[in-house]
Amino acid sequence: MTTRSTPQHVDKRRTVRIGPLSGVVRTRQLLLPVVAAIALVLVSAVSIGRGDYPIGLLDVLRTLVGAGDQTQQFIITELRAPRIVVGALVGLALGLSGALIQTFARNPLASPDTLGINAGASAAAVAVIVLGGGSSAAAGLLGGLGLQVAALIGALLTALLIFVLAWNKGVDGYRLVLVGIGLGAVGYAVVDWLLTRSDITDAAAATVWLTGSLNARTWDQAWPLALALLVLVPVALALSRVLGVLQFGEDTARALGIRVGRAQATVVLVAVCLAAAAVAAAGPVQFVALVVPQVAVRLAGGSRPPLLASGLLGALLVVGADLLARTVLPVALPVGIVTAVIGAPYLLWLLVRGRRSIT
Repeated sequence: MTTRSTPQHVDKRRTVRIGPLSGVVRTRQLLLPVVAAIALVLVSAVSIGRGDYPIGLLDVLRTLVGAGDQTQQFIITELRAPRIVVGALVGLALGLSGALIQTFARNPLASPDTLGINAGASAAAVAVIVLGGGSSAAAGLLGGLGLQVAALIGALLTALLIFVLAWNKGVDGYRLVLVGIGLGAVGYAVVDWLLTRSDITDAAAATVWLTGSLNARTWDQAWPLALALLVLVPVALALSRVLGVLQFGEDTARALGIRVGRAQATVVLVAVCLAAAAVAAAGPVQFVALVVPQVAVRLAGGSRPPLLASGLLGALLVVGADLLARTVLPVALPVGIVTAVIGAPYLLWLLVRGRRSIT
């Protein structure tokens, strides 16, 4: 009697031990961030080289390490690099934020877009644009905040309200998503109401900001965002172990010694701060935080979105979408429109896939 072997998937995992510490490392999860980082550098260099004064890829790379001539250095470092840097940092922040929220909520539809955080930031920013130039005391206060600070405060206040309303002896992911969707609808209703009260100039400025754009971004936007991520990214990566335990449920997490309430609050706070910093720098760039973590988990394997790979793929998506919007399309569009065109079909696919799995 002969037997026929059945092909089986072999998950290539290695056990790494450093002193008293040990862990399991998957090859794909190690390779994906490296490949994403190399692709990000190449796409960024190509994007920097494209424009009214074309610069070759090798010249861009030489200039970035200080070997270009003065003209190339001025064009690259002063005119084009800030836009690319802001785009990469925005994508990094949104990708990380989406991975944190989707892992915490255990829901692929959860992201700053669907939880209403972007809506809160948009409402505050549009209030500054529309009401900031008035003569009342409130208008003067709004105008003094500045667009970025107002968006940051709006996102944080919205997240605090979501967390309070979703709290019931802990934060359930399903309840968090429902509360977020409701508050998001309220936030966008406020935006619509403000736009109806504004004049045509303010409405045009607010509409441009609401699409999510990298136009006219300078080092003034890049440096504050970089400093914020210098703090937030290491904290987010350090939460990986806590997230790995929380995905098994609150009872299991408590049994393993995790303080669930504090851990949930920390994860949500870091995710919101990442999203708020990104929105404050470039406006609400849609669907990046929703799409990228699910792409990352399918490329890397595993049971939850990998944090570092999600961030790097988010940066790659935003920089690539901006390059596409500037150089390929017949009309230059804000980067947020391109990411929305990419993300909307993916959202529909997720909904159809979820419906089929239920039926």
